[in-house]
Amino acid sequence: MPDDEEEAVYVVTDETGREMELVPICSFDCNDKNYVVMIDRNDPEAEGLILRVEEDGDEMVLANIEDDDEWNAVVDIYNEMLESESWMKGLLQ
Repeated sequence: MPDDEEEAVYVVTDETGREMELVPICSFDCNDKNYVVMIDRNDPEAEGLILRVEEDGDEMVLANIEDDDEWNAVVDIYNEMLESESWMKGLLQ
């Protein structure tokens, strides 16, 4: 990533009230919907968080995935991406 680009940071509050600074590491499509994988900028060892990207007018909104079928389909695609060597190369560039 070039030095002149600013890192996108999203402040999210979890169910316990703790704020996390999340950064996107990848995005993908599943069943005509967009998803983003975020990690905690201050705890890169923490598990990633997968959120659905929705549009609200001109704004993009991150939403939790609450439907089990949708979640299972998204996780399957994400796991395939993790196993893909080409995905890892894109992350390291």
